[in-house]
Amino acid sequence: MNEYISVLKNYANFSGRATRKEYWMFFLINFLISIAVSIVASLGHISFLSSLYTLAVTVPSLAVGTRRLHDIGRSGWWFLIGLIPLIGTIILIVFLATKSQSGKNQYGASSK
Repeated sequence: MNEYISVLKNYANFSGRATRKEYWMFFLINFLISIAVSIVASLGHISFLSSLYTLAVTVPSLAVGTRRLHDIGRSGWWFLIGLIPLIGTIILIVFLATKSQSGKNQYGASSK
């Protein structure tokens, strides 16, 4: 839960680096919260609740994804490869799961 909260506190920071653990824990907790919000929204007939949550976490999700790509030495613009159906998504998942570059790279010092 600490990773999720730290990403939300650092919500608009697109510079620096994010570890695999930080990214994937944020992804997991965000996914679980999204499911819970969707269930509550459907049971309570509050259709805008899911959209509101999605809108609230869009910028933090993009920021942590960009920092994760920086951690492997790639520009944040590589995040757009996910827009290519199937192949782009697979390539992006591989990038996001790749081991961090050790030491310093052009985006800053290692976040480990």
